[in-house]
Amino acid sequence: MRSMKKIDASTPSPAYLDLDGHLLQLLLCVHECGSITRAAQRLGLTQSAVSHALERLRGLVGDALFVKSGRGIVPTAHADVLAARARTLLDELRAFSWAGGVVPEQLTACFTIAANDLQRDLLLPPLLRALRAQAPGVTLRVIPSGAPQPALLREGECHLVLTPRPPEGSDIVQRRLFEDTYRVFYDPQQRVAPQGLADYLAAEHVSVLYEPRRSLELDDWLLAQGIQRRIVALVPGFAGLAGLLRAGPWVATAPGLLGEGVLRGLAQAPVPVSTPTLAMYMVWHLRHQHDPVHTWLRQTLLGTMPTLVRPRRDSPQKDLV
Repeated sequence: MRSMKKIDASTPSPAYLDLDGHLLQLLLCVHECGSITRAAQRLGLTQSAVSHALERLRGLVGDALFVKSGRGIVPTAHADVLAARARTLLDELRAFSWAGGVVPEQLTACFTIAANDLQRDLLLPPLLRALRAQAPGVTLRVIPSGAPQPALLREGECHLVLTPRPPEGSDIVQRRLFEDTYRVFYDPQQRVAPQGLADYLAAEHVSVLYEPRRSLELDDWLLAQGIQRRIVALVPGFAGLAGLLRAGPWVATAPGLLGEGVLRGLAQAPVPVSTPTLAMYMVWHLRHQHDPVHTWLRQTLLGTMPTLVRPRRDSPQKDLV
């Protein structure tokens, strides 16, 4: 039998052998935070410890990684490339370490979820409670989804996107979470509900226009049907509707579940014209499809869905690739 070659301890190890998951996580955290102070807070370390680790990383990769800009720091072009690679490596390390099954109590991951105000206010509070109850070492980072593009998931900017408009791609996976109906919201101290279509069209409306100039699907659909409303104000998100509705005799046509969130306390009535429903999806990248930790995250989200938004029993949902 051949004998194994002995390793000469006096021979310096290649630089890549000095890299570990902690350094990769630190690089990614500083890159996302744009600040050593904020990164230290998120990681539970001192600023000095983060600075020393960065110096070690700089020596290993031969690049400054971050340079001062005003009162903050910005990544170098090489740091941008390394951060994207670090996300992939950390995903692979996590899948490797939890191949035998996820133990939530031992998780220390930071999950990034892209969502706009409807999904954020309705779905993320119960998700955060469930994550913290099961996995105290887990943190949640929320970023705006806007009109989500595939690059958001392909480049690892987030783990999940919650949106009514899933980006398309053969490597993008989606699952429908719930379906909502539109309602007319108004302040009963300011007016009564529109009495029929003519009254609805005669009313003055407020609506949402996301940046950059992306209207609601419902607004586009109504226009396509030839239904012209008198829009007197536009806000960049659903959260801005409540203040306007309480200021005058205006109405807003919005998803009914907002009555459980940012539009709580306002009166609502059916839309006096048949409208399409609003479906909400969670979307992720194909590389996470069988990742045990990511699977646990998705299952946790599904488990925290309020009863009122559970998928209808007559519409079984499947993951779509």
